[in-house]
Amino acid sequence: MKRSTAIIVLGLLLLNTSMPAEDDAIDIGSRRQLFVDGHLIEHMDGVRQVLHHPVRREVAIEAEYPWEKYGVSYMVTFRDGDLFRAWYRVDGVDYTKGPRRAMTAYAESEDGVHWRKPKLGIIEFGGSKENNLVWAGAAGNMAPFKDGNPAAKPDEKYKAVVRGADLFALVSPDGLHWKPAQREPILTDRPFDSHNIAFWDEAARQYVVYTRGVRREGRLGKAMVRSFAGGVRWVRRATSKDFRHWTPLKPIDTGDAPLEEFYTNATVRYERAPDYLFMFPSRFASAREPKPGWKFGKGVNDIVFLSSRDGIHFDRTFVEAFVRPGLDQGNWHERSLYMERGILQTSPNELSMYAMENWRLPSVRIRRLTLRPDGFVSVQAPYAGGELLTRPLKFSGKELRVNYSTSAVGSLRVEIQDADGKVMAGFELENCAEIYGDKLDGPVVWKSGADVSSLAGRTIRLRFVMSDADVYAFRFSE
Repeated sequence: MKRSTAIIVLGLLLLNTSMPAEDDAIDIGSRRQLFVDGHLIEHMDGVRQVLHHPVRREVAIEAEYPWEKYGVSYMVTFRDGDLFRAWYRVDGVDYTKGPRRAMTAYAESEDGVHWRKPKLGIIEFGGSKENNLVWAGAAGNMAPFKDGNPAAKPDEKYKAVVRGADLFALVSPDGLHWKPAQREPILTDRPFDSHNIAFWDEAARQYVVYTRGVRREGRLGKAMVRSFAGGVRWVRRATSKDFRHWTPLKPIDTGDAPLEEFYTNATVRYERAPDYLFMFPSRFASAREPKPGWKFGKGVNDIVFLSSRDGIHFDRTFVEAFVRPGLDQGNWHERSLYMERGILQTSPNELSMYAMENWRLPSVRIRRLTLRPDGFVSVQAPYAGGELLTRPLKFSGKELRVNYSTSAVGSLRVEIQDADGKVMAGFELENCAEIYGDKLDGPVVWKSGADVSSLAGRTIRLRFVMSDADVYAFRFSE
């Protein structure tokens, strides 16, 4: 081969390696995509990712009965048919069994706002079964779920994990009447204190559990001390195919983010966008002392937001608090604020979440928090404007729909490019109708219309050009 020909061939090879390969495109199908991490983002200019904060609403569950006297906490909630159902820990006084007793109680609701505590007649407390208790075994801090595994037995349609020194499994046909799945613990690699969360992960087609753990290596964040078994409180994960036999627990990975103490995890698969797992740890600043002389010791906590696509690597784009202790001084002491497990869509325009607050005080309660659907993080543009370019994508569907909010003078336009950045004919920015307003699933329309099915299966990029606007999510609808 002549030298000049070899140089040309080498140049073409180098040029080709700089081009995005078809196989590098992220296949999103018609699944909703969020901007909670940087996975889809190639470039941002003049815009930024912003963490949004839920709004505190009314009290959902409060301590009303003797079996709740010392606290209501560690709630798990989900939709089950026409009802929202919830299980939560109670700490009460039962003088027939001793001065203090930790158990699990049950509540239900049609709207996620107003909750009732039915008298179930299952567990005896204070000489009576007229209560809403469902579990009073030696192991506590129950975390139930409805098993979506098609192979689940009818009498094990509901499952749960509870903790003693080790972690144990429970099963139930109805979520109310529980029994141990087996005598032996399912996991013995301690510690397991606080709330350990298990569920059938439909996206991964396996059972997963997120438990307490210890992490000893890493750069400490603010107000952190190595105070827990030679390290800091952390979260671990294990998986199972049958709910009896589990892989060894493995610490979650948060990359090079500062090492912080996570007291709980509240991990959940986000139903509106099942590509994402969300985690809401109670971040414990154990070295701080906002109430000197507080009899239970130092510390104060808030709630943070993490996201993951594979269940083990969690993104820490946002180190700031998702929920702060706030003006309520009852939240300014150790372990006073936990996110409960569950995200409920309680109206077309509202997600509801729940947080325990005022722990160790007579005012302890579980409060409802609200957020717009998909409203955890947005890409936000100021009045001066900016833009975002996605990485190469492949999709299926007919229309591009966006969850967005603008001001009265703000706007949004979308351009579709090919893998190399060349604008697709008919989908130029100048041909996109100006979008403004506030919609959860608004269509993007060009002069030729909204139909993008001619591009389905091809590698594309989306260019969002915005002014005084937020984009929370997008999807290609079928």
